[in-house]
Amino acid sequence: MRTIFQNLKKNTIKLEVTSLDDLWYLSYIIEKSDVIKARTLRKIKIGKEHERATKILKKPVFLTIKVEKAEFHKYNNVLRVSGTIISGPEDIPLGSYHTINLEENTIFELQKEKFLNYQIEKIKEATQGTRSNILICVHDREEAYFALLKRYGYELLTHIKGDVTKKADANTKSEDFYSHVKKIIQEYDKKYNFTNIVIASPSFWREYLMKKITEKSLQERIVVATCSCVGETGINELMKRPEVKTVLKMERFSKEISLVEKLLEEIAKDNLAVYGFNEVRVAIEAGAVSDLLISDAFIHGKRQEAQFEEVDELMKKTEKINARVHIITSEHEGGKKLDGLGGIAALLRYKLNY
Repeated sequence: MRTIFQNLKKNTIKLEVTSLDDLWYLSYIIEKSDVIKARTLRKIKIGKEHERATKILKKPVFLTIKVEKAEFHKYNNVLRVSGTIISGPEDIPLGSYHTINLEENTIFELQKEKFLNYQIEKIKEATQGTRSNILICVHDREEAYFALLKRYGYELLTHIKGDVTKKADANTKSEDFYSHVKKIIQEYDKKYNFTNIVIASPSFWREYLMKKITEKSLQERIVVATCSCVGETGINELMKRPEVKTVLKMERFSKEISLVEKLLEEIAKDNLAVYGFNEVRVAIEAGAVSDLLISDAFIHGKRQEAQFEEVDELMKKTEKINARVHIITSEHEGGKKLDGLGGIAALLRYKLNY
């Protein structure tokens, strides 16, 4: 994401979307009652209603809308921001409904009643441009999963399966399989130019793959680790491994998992943590919260139920007591554990006495 200009005194910022990851960030920054200005396509009727020759054309226009909802469609690579038109060309009626699609290369202006600290931090994080590109390869002797670490979780790139059914030629086929895995790693590396490549397997299978990888340029970026199984379960398990933490420590993904693990530790000790909306609300009102954790699934659910305003108010109160707000993605194991606690929890400065 690129910041074109900003005036936080007037709560206005102009941004350019430069990657798909930016859309994930923006889905938690843009909210109801914000004002968005952008060039967009508007359907225009040509001809009168009763005429057969009436045509509907898409006309490029510059519109300002007051936001009612923002929905991130990660599989369509678009953030759909919908609301009512408050400014535009004379031939477009004010108050009518419109959706602006934010995608790569879109330039838009965002105005809020007030930017919260966590929103400003997310914009800074997205515009820093220092994000690591990490490939994860989890395999055994006949199956391999390849995943790309993303801002909103991980994206499964591909899954391959070898053929080692006959014992007589198992070694030969395994050798071919490891060569195939190496080739896929090299192909993805050419495309993404990875900063790190994490290779993990149950038992010692990774050692056979490492023997195939003789190129120094690849070896220097590889971190090997152990997992108990292949598949997405193995990928989630890998996130907790100490060998991988050093590689992932600068990633938002790893930070989120660490926060949730700390939360679970405090809950287990019955000490400095609470979970559930009402319990968290009481802790915030008492000024006892140091870190508020909210899952994106929880936020999405509240938006769907038209109950997001109470969550938004809670986040604002959190910042008023100088506590930090963390939005945790539900796509990794830590986020799923937080969802299991109701999707909202908090770390405390001191223990509350009820």
